[in-house]
Amino acid sequence: MSLAIQAALWMLGAIFSFTTMAIAGRELSAGFDTFEIMLYRSAIALLIVLVLIYTTETYRKIGTSAWRTHLIRNIFHFTGQNLWFYALAVIPLAQVFAFEFTTPLWVILLSPLLLGERFTTIRLVSALMGFIGILIVARPDIESLHPGVLAAAACAIFFALTYVSTKRLTRTESISAIMLYLCALQLIFGLVSAGFDGVIALPDIVDLPLLALLAVCGLLAHFCITKALTLAPATVVAPFDFVRLPIIAVAGMLIYDESIDIYVFVGASIIFAGNYLNIWFEMRKKD
Repeated sequence: MSLAIQAALWMLGAIFSFTTMAIAGRELSAGFDTFEIMLYRSAIALLIVLVLIYTTETYRKIGTSAWRTHLIRNIFHFTGQNLWFYALAVIPLAQVFAFEFTTPLWVILLSPLLLGERFTTIRLVSALMGFIGILIVARPDIESLHPGVLAAAACAIFFALTYVSTKRLTRTESISAIMLYLCALQLIFGLVSAGFDGVIALPDIVDLPLLALLAVCGLLAHFCITKALTLAPATVVAPFDFVRLPIIAVAGMLIYDESIDIYVFVGASIIFAGNYLNIWFEMRKKD
């Protein structure tokens, strides 16, 4: 099995996890602000990671030599994640994902500058096809821009910077180290931000399952992405995330009665075609 296909399978796990996270985040937004959601999610996730790295003894591979890169990566991620959770609460799920999917465009632009990866014509064409598909699905109207739309668009830039930073870390850091720094730093950021106004909403018993689901899926998503990035370049891995769009559109229709039309599927078809072109070219180079 080629490395590109293996990376694709890991990204399918990330897609499932992110979709579940979106639904859980939407449900929790009624009782918590985004900083509080990040605080509780990170606290639960940190406990899980500590147990895992202790039982597998992978803590031996965790050091402090790359702490600056971990810090920068998690600042990007924390900012993007809070923008994402805010957008989930105020605009349709499919629209959030559609704007978020401009992330690969930013990855393609940033990877040659920050990672030294090649900027090829095929990757550019693939990303542009994905972007065209996104425009068909979202059909943004500049005259009626909602703050949630701006938040969803901005989070894509920060997620792209997270992708690039993660790829850089995979050159020297273990997955255990990346996950531990992620949870610990996100917990600190969440505690400071949530407590800035002196009030932190406490979860009820009924909230705990959703918070746990959010934490587990968040860990699983980042593990899958990190694993995929160890197998293939960031510009190959990131476009797989486009598959989330038709999935979340259907979920939004079934769960929240959000409208869905033929444009979603037309746009998704173009996105899938761009993904196929990118993967086909990467596999062809290795034959």
